[in-house]
Amino acid sequence: MKNMLWLQTGACSGDTMALLCAENPTIEQLVKAGTIEVLWHPSLSSGDADLGALIAAIEAGEQRLDLLCIEGSIITGPQGTGMFDSYRKRPKMDIVRALAAHAGHVVAMGTCAAFGGIPASGSNPTDSIGLQFDRDKQGGLLAWDWRAKSGTPVINVAGCPAHPETIVRTLAMLARDLPMELDGLNRPAVFFSSMVHQGCTRNEYHEYDVEETELGGRGCMYFNLGCKGPSTQAVCNTTLWNGRSSKTRAGVPCFGCTAPNFPAEGDLFRTEKIADVPIKMPLGVARGQYMAYKNLAKAAAPVRVRGRKMEP
Repeated sequence: MKNMLWLQTGACSGDTMALLCAENPTIEQLVKAGTIEVLWHPSLSSGDADLGALIAAIEAGEQRLDLLCIEGSIITGPQGTGMFDSYRKRPKMDIVRALAAHAGHVVAMGTCAAFGGIPASGSNPTDSIGLQFDRDKQGGLLAWDWRAKSGTPVINVAGCPAHPETIVRTLAMLARDLPMELDGLNRPAVFFSSMVHQGCTRNEYHEYDVEETELGGRGCMYFNLGCKGPSTQAVCNTTLWNGRSSKTRAGVPCFGCTAPNFPAEGDLFRTEKIADVPIKMPLGVARGQYMAYKNLAKAAAPVRVRGRKMEP
């Protein structure tokens, strides 16, 4: 059994909500099976639990800490003090740094904790950063060469929020000491090797360049409506949210929320282009190939696809 402390920093609680919505397995199943012991969680711990005493015991070496989960960006403002986000008059960034030194694994739950996310975008008035990244730059609160006691860097379970099943399955793998390969952004590769485009119900429209210009249609949203599914690595369409749906299946473009530069500047519902060609290509697609393909695909589209009619 591995124990877990889940601490919220500059968070909206979205990843906690995702954790509580996970179904395969549920967090309750992991606890009842003796896989994980929850030392403290803001929504799962009783009001009598003393987080301050727990933190002190870990820092003193009196309490083992196996899994330290951080939800939310690390707020370093104002002027590097971190006092925009504190606990009992102590900056949370200092608490996180101290706990990380004792943890077997440190897990960034969500894009905010991993890369800075929404608070770190734009003018970043709170001087927010990620645990081991600052947006797409290496190094955040912790140095790039920092390692937990297990020898691993911060494990980035990216997403806004992170996918419920990705959260609990990552925890289960770590609790059971299963090998975990990380990608170049230190995300668990098993959950970040496929694209949101894979499994999308709009794929046929994408291949034949049948494009939507307004929300609500069945066609592809990549060309005009800002969908980043062809360049975003996540399991949203191969492991449906709560086994039921995903953004693209509900008619909403993928916003690329597992990427370090999320949210990108500009209109989320518009595809930036040069002439008729999107600036950002699907992963693995060269611009020249795309332009040749685009000119042929629409002409070759079956009548059924051009009419946006489903297979019988």
